[in-house]
Amino acid sequence: MIGGIFGAVGKKGKAVAKGGNSGNGNHILSEEEKEKRKKKEQLWEQKKYTVQAHVIDIITGKSVVVLNETEAMENDVRQGYRVHVKTSSGGDKICIVDLSKEMVKRGEIGVFGDVAHALKIEEGDIIQLVKMERPASIEYIRKKLDGEGLERAQVRSIIHDLMDNRLSEAELAVWISAMYIRGMGEDEVVSLTNSIVESGDQLDLGVKPVADKHCIGGVAGNRTTMVMVPLIAAGGVYIPKTSSRAITSAAGTADTMEVLAPVDFSVDEMKRIVLKTKGAIAWGGGMNLASADDKLIKIRNPLSLDPRGTLLASILAKKKSVGAHYVVVDIPLGRGVKVMNMEDAEALGADFIKIGKHLDMTIEGLITDGSEPVGNGIGPALECRDVVEVLKGGGPADLRNKSAMLTGKLFELVGKVKPGEGYDVAMNLISSGKAWNKMKDIIAEQGGDPNVRESDIPIGQCKHTVVAEKEGKISHIDNKAVSRIARAAGAPKNKGAGVYLHRLKGDRVRQGDVLFDIYAESEASLDYAIKALDVWKPIEMEKMLLGTMR
Repeated sequence: MIGGIFGAVGKKGKAVAKGGNSGNGNHILSEEEKEKRKKKEQLWEQKKYTVQAHVIDIITGKSVVVLNETEAMENDVRQGYRVHVKTSSGGDKICIVDLSKEMVKRGEIGVFGDVAHALKIEEGDIIQLVKMERPASIEYIRKKLDGEGLERAQVRSIIHDLMDNRLSEAELAVWISAMYIRGMGEDEVVSLTNSIVESGDQLDLGVKPVADKHCIGGVAGNRTTMVMVPLIAAGGVYIPKTSSRAITSAAGTADTMEVLAPVDFSVDEMKRIVLKTKGAIAWGGGMNLASADDKLIKIRNPLSLDPRGTLLASILAKKKSVGAHYVVVDIPLGRGVKVMNMEDAEALGADFIKIGKHLDMTIEGLITDGSEPVGNGIGPALECRDVVEVLKGGGPADLRNKSAMLTGKLFELVGKVKPGEGYDVAMNLISSGKAWNKMKDIIAEQGGDPNVRESDIPIGQCKHTVVAEKEGKISHIDNKAVSRIARAAGAPKNKGAGVYLHRLKGDRVRQGDVLFDIYAESEASLDYAIKALDVWKPIEMEKMLLGTMR
């Protein structure tokens, strides 16, 4: 029985930026370190044997091979050891060993589909295995587990071995756990950030100023990025925005922008777009930027562990990898989001500012109201309609005001306007039509239709309307519940699926007033979302009775 080796396959970047690297991590070793490793590899060559490939047509998303347990033990190779897999055609890859008594015979090596594809291995090929020494990184992980701080070279070594597949998921999980339990010092966070940046390509625009923004997340809708990018670019500031797809939400920025234009670009393509329009909104997973972070996220998510230090490093590495020196961080605060009290929000904002200084970044943390969704639409197409309407001067007031506020703060941070004037400058860019014209330029350069209208954006043809069952005042709209219902309806996979809110927190409603609509692209999906209403109640009415006394 083989355990713990199956998982999702991550998409690799398509191109390498000019002057970049292959993303294998070798570039972050010093010449002295490389020489030491070369000598070790020469010694390891003495510990090799050959086996015949047995291709297992399963994609694991990991660099794992299976050896016959009895034969492996005879060669002093055990579960979790590393072996250097070499083919007769010159291909080579470091893999983690799994053992089985039945899956492979003596003299065989079980090669899963992803490794076979990467090395062009076919059934029956002769493979040379070289047993490798235990990585020094394991000792550094143990050091962290014991509560000691790690030096920059030790953090770099762990990230290098991560990129070279020299560490197992179990070992990386221990490292994540150690950082969660023991915490991280400023120097460690800076080292981790720089090491993550160095693990992939970097975007060098060769121009200034370059700005960026980030939201901690947790607020449904909140598509401020798509409003801010054309605003900031229209104001003369470069903003190469890399964004994510949804993991647990109804839509990520990349999912929503994809309704208007392609978002999957190489680093060179991104550079061309930004130099021409000053802004772009691309899917970060399509590029090889800060690639170690993607590997770390795959370890953190199943554990539901997000150590403060890795959160900071993850976010700031992505900003540094695109050359940003000015960053605004949106920290939503409120019931149901990631940060639920002011003390934690202020501490997180202070951490961003402190680490940013070490990275030559000027950062401002903005604590915003995250107690309810921002915008009316929840789901890619519905959120996209909100964005287009806002950029044209209409749309949801909360989305427009929050986007202008964040944009204004970034203008002030860069020095484009005097303190206190940023918001008005941003609002003028909307009312003058400059923001929408800039968005049209960006859409065109990314391969979309710049003449798109709100009515051109298709939404699900199946609809269910939810009305108020009684008169009252709305006291809370739950971000998580709204997102879950939108996902039940098919978002983000089905772009036209989602929820459209007609009421806001604080609104007074009468019985029969429309609260929200659910949209789906099939009756089956709509039925599923309607049933989800029995579990998730997104809108709460004000409770007048707080208690009784006798």
